[in-house]
Amino acid sequence: MLELFEKAPIHKAYFKLALPVVLGTVVSMIYNLTDTFFVAQTQNANLVAGITLCTPLFSMMIALGDMFGLGGSSAISRLLGQKKYDLAGRVNSFCFYAAVVLAVIVTAGLFIFKTQVLGWLGVTAATYQYAAVYYEIMAAAGILIIVSLVPINTLRTEGLATESMIGTATGTVLKIFLDPLFIFGFHLGAAGAALATVVGYLVTDSILIGYMIRRTRYIHIHVHRMKIPTIEIKDVLMIGIPASVTNFMMMLGTALMNNFLIGYGASKVAGFGIATKVETIVTMVLVGFCFGSQALIGYNYGAKNKERLKKIIRFDILVNAGFAFAIALVLIAVAPLLCGLFMKDQDVVRSASYMLRWFLLTTPFIGISMVFTTMFQSVNQPLDAFVMSISRQGVVFVIVIFIVANLFGYQGVIVSQPIADVITAGIGLWLYYKDFGPNGRAIRNW
Repeated sequence: MLELFEKAPIHKAYFKLALPVVLGTVVSMIYNLTDTFFVAQTQNANLVAGITLCTPLFSMMIALGDMFGLGGSSAISRLLGQKKYDLAGRVNSFCFYAAVVLAVIVTAGLFIFKTQVLGWLGVTAATYQYAAVYYEIMAAAGILIIVSLVPINTLRTEGLATESMIGTATGTVLKIFLDPLFIFGFHLGAAGAALATVVGYLVTDSILIGYMIRRTRYIHIHVHRMKIPTIEIKDVLMIGIPASVTNFMMMLGTALMNNFLIGYGASKVAGFGIATKVETIVTMVLVGFCFGSQALIGYNYGAKNKERLKKIIRFDILVNAGFAFAIALVLIAVAPLLCGLFMKDQDVVRSASYMLRWFLLTTPFIGISMVFTTMFQSVNQPLDAFVMSISRQGVVFVIVIFIVANLFGYQGVIVSQPIADVITAGIGLWLYYKDFGPNGRAIRNW
């Protein structure tokens, strides 16, 4: 592990850690696309819209898991860089069991406040029957989803990126096969889509926990060794909360976009659901590269290897922006063809294609924003990480969509996210040079 993190050529270390994560996210992307495809084959726009309206629920669970998954992996990678192996293991156990407790509380809350949450998500009378059943099953599965984020992220701190990928990919492939069986074979509709997700996460969790028990050298999930100093809890949460906020903002952005679009009809919401799923062809790969490089960045920050750290960050930006630009050009060209694979309703296809092309225009800026967000998480810059977390689909997006939608109506709703993407990348670049430029604050305080 030390050779890979400290001495291996940057491109070799980067891709060895990142490519398994990218592969895992590609499999997840394929599932997202096939899930939307199978749901759309019902040719029921209200069913598609109902599930789309509940998408923020899944984002919320990922966000809560990231609090201890990304917060824990950031702290653990830095501790390993500092050779504090025992403490790194205890931090992992703390994060695992804290995620379990949090998941139980969240599941209870989702059932207690079901009516209020569905109303906030923008569910209408026409979409309620589909959204409600999907919501209930996903709420019950909260513990599986939230807890999975801990081993998914912390296994990579020991260089076990391939093992993390195997766990996530196995469950995801299973979901791909179960989706059509549950939706059409058992005639379960929206409930079938949710149940496939539940079974997939059950398998993923089992595999990842098995690796955590049998394959790791330093990290563990021993309940009797989960107690850690208060300062380490603070360290986990100071990074984990901004990381969690990123996904909460994704949930907010999706819910807000749905609420703006529902006034233009269910076909527009369904189109948005399809467009965002196709866009994941780009964004999920970007997430894979960024998350894959986090352990490498955190380790070298903890080891105080300044020059290697800067080179890694520059390489990370080059890979993400370059990939996003290349693949976006291809997808823009074939947008109507891709969107047409999901539904026959031409109103939905036209809406999805139009939205998708606008969203793809600024994907290089999304890549740059993701690099800065995950980099600030890895190098223990919680304030900067928080600013990035609340920007793209949070504060910046909210301000932009209210202004532009009021000025330009439906067109304003569509272009609000691309505008927010560009602004957020600019914020990230400014924060980076403020901290890591020639006279940067982080460099002076290192």
